[in-house]
Amino acid sequence: MAVNLATKYSSQIAEVFTAGSFVKGKTSTTFDLTGVKTLKVYTPVTVPEVDYTREGMTRYGTVTEMQDIVQELKMTQDKAFTLTIDKGNYLDQNMSKKAADMLRLQINEQSTPAADKYALKQFAKMAGTIATTDNAPTKDTIVELISTGAQTLDDNLVPDGDRYIYVTAEVYKMIRLSPEFTGLEGLGVKAIGKGICGEISGLNIVRVPKSYMPTGCYFIITHKNSVLMPYKISDAKVHNDPVGVSGALIEGRHYYDAFVLGAKSKGVYALVQKSSKLTAPILAVSSLAVTATKPSGAEEMWYTVDGTDPRYSDSAKVYTSAVTMTSGATFRVVAFAEGKFTSDVADKTC
Repeated sequence: MAVNLATKYSSQIAEVFTAGSFVKGKTSTTFDLTGVKTLKVYTPVTVPEVDYTREGMTRYGTVTEMQDIVQELKMTQDKAFTLTIDKGNYLDQNMSKKAADMLRLQINEQSTPAADKYALKQFAKMAGTIATTDNAPTKDTIVELISTGAQTLDDNLVPDGDRYIYVTAEVYKMIRLSPEFTGLEGLGVKAIGKGICGEISGLNIVRVPKSYMPTGCYFIITHKNSVLMPYKISDAKVHNDPVGVSGALIEGRHYYDAFVLGAKSKGVYALVQKSSKLTAPILAVSSLAVTATKPSGAEEMWYTVDGTDPRYSDSAKVYTSAVTMTSGATFRVVAFAEGKFTSDVADKTC
């Protein structure tokens, strides 16, 4: 007999995941991906202001139709797990291994950490700003580096509040020992969520295990409305006495993903080791044909011909050879590689 735990324990499982996650609850909930695997986000594009003309038929400027930036969000992380609870072990351990408890344990010890690690990796990979440094931060430099990140958000008009900075315990220690923050014993007073242990430059500090932070990344700053982390338990069952098992067989499947919203990407900032980031592609134009040279270590490049950011645009294509443009159009390209941070976007207007 099978018990569908996705139905029976759905609220408890959601609670367990949210409570155990360092990231969940700190991301946007504006877009609902429940029940779907793909969602297209349409963000209206505003137009620059012009001087008002007191004569003629175009006093307010040339009329243009509102355009949208389209970003397709597709959930790609489809995971599964299975384990058994033998009747003999169940009885020997004083009935301690209940199916629902084991499912929650699985979520806490495997599913949640895997999802958090993946989310932070995606946030760093697709950050609107990926800053680099030759030297690892120290207690003498960490506060200035963080302040630069916060300033970048300010300069890009990212709203105050709901800003988070994800740091390892090592970086958190540097903050506490930095000259600017002598006497930071009060940092932990404002703990208001999983991992939050204080505030710096208007950023809620979220201390995460070292293994959660992408290799070569020192910290990640996000605004809540700039990132998404849709997560869904799609199936969880307990089979009692299935063929070949004297006891219970637990099976589960879940899928999730993590995204940076292109229209709000300036609300995501990552500081990484310089050698871990790809350099920008080199562009050359000849007779309206644009050639992009792949930087060292890059595995593929994405490009657009409509001026949109290829990191997030629905119109992005994989670059394979020279692209013929129309006069006045803008070619934009970015490079990717597994284990490397994304390059800056290179562009040419023909």
